[in-house]
Amino acid sequence: MLTISNTVTLQSWEVQLTAIRAQGAGGQNVNKVSSAIHLQFDVKHSTLPDIYKQRILALNDSRLSKEGVITIKAQQFRTQEQNKEDALNRLAELIRSAMVVQKKRRETKPTRASKERRLKSKNIKSQTKSLRGRVNH
Repeated sequence: MLTISNTVTLQSWEVQLTAIRAQGAGGQNVNKVSSAIHLQFDVKHSTLPDIYKQRILALNDSRLSKEGVITIKAQQFRTQEQNKEDALNRLAELIRSAMVVQKKRRETKPTRASKERRLKSKNIKSQTKSLRGRVNH
């Protein structure tokens, strides 16, 4: 069972975990031990509340397929148990991040003093650059 928040949990049957061989360097151990974990979670057929499902499916994330399946590959650690924990934590974090509401950006205008400082620095720069030209006697 994976706890997302105080009221939301995922049952173990909702998450499909598969052991696969890890990529990359590592010698003989990598070639014969399936220590990486491939996690798949079907959002549409899960027991998550509808608001969670809508927000997750609205995410623009490469781990989310068009069919609504989240796929996470964990191969950071050497042991299968650590990779399993990592994959589950990353899934929980993805679901939590979907529920965070971004603050609306309010447009602001630059202050008069900041405009003046900007123009003054531009003027100083232009004077400096004008002095770099050819010298006429």
